[in-house]
Amino acid sequence: MKKIIIIILILLGIYLVATSMFAVDESQYVLIFQFGRIVKVIDKPGLHWKLPEPIQTKLTLSKKLLLYDPAGAEFLTGDKKSIVVNYFLSWKIIDPVKFFKTLKSKITAEATLGDIVASEIGVALGNYPLTAFLSTRPEEIKIHEVLKDILEKTNKETIAKYGVKIVDVEIKRLYFPEENKPAVFARMYSERERIATKYRSEGQEQARKIKADAEYQKKLILSEAYKKAEKIKGEGDALSLKIYAKAYQKDPEFYEFLRTLQAYEKTLGKKTTVILSKDSKFMELFFKGGFGKDETR
Repeated sequence: MKKIIIIILILLGIYLVATSMFAVDESQYVLIFQFGRIVKVIDKPGLHWKLPEPIQTKLTLSKKLLLYDPAGAEFLTGDKKSIVVNYFLSWKIIDPVKFFKTLKSKITAEATLGDIVASEIGVALGNYPLTAFLSTRPEEIKIHEVLKDILEKTNKETIAKYGVKIVDVEIKRLYFPEENKPAVFARMYSERERIATKYRSEGQEQARKIKADAEYQKKLILSEAYKKAEKIKGEGDALSLKIYAKAYQKDPEFYEFLRTLQAYEKTLGKKTTVILSKDSKFMELFFKGGFGKDETR
């Protein structure tokens, strides 16, 4: 009988120790309940004690950052365009007592947080046109501003009401519902065509400017070349006249003879017929031995 009592006492002692002593690590909150009422919150790591069950019980909650990835939802933008948004959010418990009293579990918490964030996304998207989320122009994209605004608004509610902080909300994917795709592709094609037309027009305008500038430069160069040529020609003519004048001064008769030969060279080419009087001064050299002589050949 004594052995049985001893065994019972040993088992009872083991049970009391097992249900009274527990370890808490740095990633945990532990709530201590006494007859269903929270009497203590432990958030420091180490070995801790409580009264044995069923007098006191405990519940462990996580301090870790938790990730919730709900299914995509369809929303309307400010210009009444339907768009499907796939998003995820990260959250953590910052007030375990408030969390337990309002949400109690991770499953309930994620469903509640998902509804709150989805509601704010719907409101935010309704304040902007579609191009604020899907555009080929980076300066038009407003996603980061929208997400920042959503985070601020949701945390005002979740922290005060549920003891939960939403650390981040991010968009994974934005796309159009299947029934909207043909119209969207048509708009995209139209936009691309508009941009291409603009670039072609700008290119043609640039080409016209380049051509006009080249034509102007050509005329300018030719004008300068003509001026230089005329100047050189004028200088040559002046020099030629000066040489002729000197030659005439030295030997007027020879000068006249030379000029006549030059006139013959220019006038009497191959197969040239010239009809002149015998008394013509121009043909005098043919009929006289020289200027001032009266001999006929």
